[in-house]
Amino acid sequence: MYVQDLDPTGSLTLSALLAALPLVVLLVLLGGLRVKAHWSGLAALATAVGVAVLGYGMPLLTTLDAAVFGMALSCLLILWITFNAIWIYNLTVDSGHFAVLRRAFGAVSDDRRIQAVIIAFAFGALLESLAGGGAPIAVCAVMLIAIGFSPMRAATLALVANTAPVAFGGMGNPITIMGSVTGLSADDFGAMTGRQTALLAVLVPFILLWIADGRRGLREAWPAALAGGVAFGLGQFLLSNFFSYRLCDIFAALFAAGAILGLNRVWRPRIAEDSENRIRRGGPPATGGAAASPQPRATTVQSLVERPDDAPDRRADVLAAFAPYLIVVALFSLAQIPAVREVLDAPTVSWTWPGLGEITRPDGSPVAAEYRLNWGSATGTLLFASGLLTMAVLRIRPGRALRIYGDTFRQFGWAVLTIFAVFALSYVMNLSGMISTLGLWLAGTGAFFAFLSPVVGWFGVAVTGTDAGSNALFGGLQITAARELGASEYLFGAANSSGGVMAKMISPQNLAIGAASVDLVGREGDLFRRVFGWSVVLLLAMCLLVYLQSTPVLGWMTIY
Repeated sequence: MYVQDLDPTGSLTLSALLAALPLVVLLVLLGGLRVKAHWSGLAALATAVGVAVLGYGMPLLTTLDAAVFGMALSCLLILWITFNAIWIYNLTVDSGHFAVLRRAFGAVSDDRRIQAVIIAFAFGALLESLAGGGAPIAVCAVMLIAIGFSPMRAATLALVANTAPVAFGGMGNPITIMGSVTGLSADDFGAMTGRQTALLAVLVPFILLWIADGRRGLREAWPAALAGGVAFGLGQFLLSNFFSYRLCDIFAALFAAGAILGLNRVWRPRIAEDSENRIRRGGPPATGGAAASPQPRATTVQSLVERPDDAPDRRADVLAAFAPYLIVVALFSLAQIPAVREVLDAPTVSWTWPGLGEITRPDGSPVAAEYRLNWGSATGTLLFASGLLTMAVLRIRPGRALRIYGDTFRQFGWAVLTIFAVFALSYVMNLSGMISTLGLWLAGTGAFFAFLSPVVGWFGVAVTGTDAGSNALFGGLQITAARELGASEYLFGAANSSGGVMAKMISPQNLAIGAASVDLVGREGDLFRRVFGWSVVLLLAMCLLVYLQSTPVLGWMTIY
């Protein structure tokens, strides 16, 4: 039996510094010394094992068992989802329909910056709402390369854009988990989160314009950012507060895309008009240009890929290009029907992980170490089923689809090791008590904890890579702090989700996924430095918002 000691040094501040050491090692190696993500993750894991055994007195075998438990969880929560999501994408590439999809997005606007907002922000949010797990980052990054962005900039855009929808990603899974671990209303957590992330969403498209084209991008294309951001934020707020938090991101993404499409009918940036003039004069076409005169229709994979951007595609080809994502939407919507969900959940099995069942907190309560194998209703399984249907729609033979799946697996390479290392790190820190030590120290700041509450969620996502994982780790801590301070439980619980989304872009596993998807494996450190500043800026904005919501200034926004 191992009983957690949350203050092993006798000084809570020193204990917190000791507990933070693995995170410091991870961030310094990854961002400061440009060490590859998998080596940084392994070094941080080794540090965590050392701190757990020597500092917290956790038995070595129990510590290693916790690391294996984390790796096992990552298989279902991350890898099974991501492999299948990118497999679907690779099926569209192999069939030639990805080129059709790219041209369809390009037809919305001749301006590459607006295309970036539509792809990374709106389409990425739709993917996040259905699957999450890094899939939107991988798919959108490759699509951005296809319309002309460099691999590094494409990955940066995809990572930053992935902030706004994360709190409600995977059909609201982070909010559902917050409700389950705290025993409070998930609907109220969802409503409160919508009153925070909706404001954040308005800012993200403007940041994307800055990343895409600097100050000129903001000056020339800001109306599109405003339309998309406001529409998305309004969708999140309305759905989370008046309908269902599970469907938030689906409708918010559709609202954002619709707003930009509508705006494009009456307004276009000057640079887009110049591009069209060059097309009319016979000059080089803009990337993703709008349709021009009819051309011979594509009938083969090669002709789909090589078709000029100014040649129209058959409606059947366009429908087939969007079919994989329509299939995903349809299957995930069906899976939310209670009767269907019950059937999918029937084969679920769960058990306490061997060797971890006797870990207890200082008050004697057990620490959860349950492995739940919900292979029937798992997000990855639904994506795999979507892939099988995609094979049929795109007419890809089973043997070819299997080879594509193997190529998808090899595409990740070292990223798989990074994900294993970081999840192992997360559960060593969690089960040893290090995470609770950090949370306890932060809660000791009194009323100022309202400002720091999002930081707790930020750290959680930085370690686990998922908002759901952060809520599972820190949900109880946030509620305990709220009760001790007499603050709103829903405010602090929502702040954990809202603050966590800003760490999505800097978590090692998402950096690894982003780098792998654009063939930049080994340059995760460079990618980290490009997004870290934006992560901190958005986090500080969220901290200020949550603090004001805890005071009379914005207290009218808070649910009690």
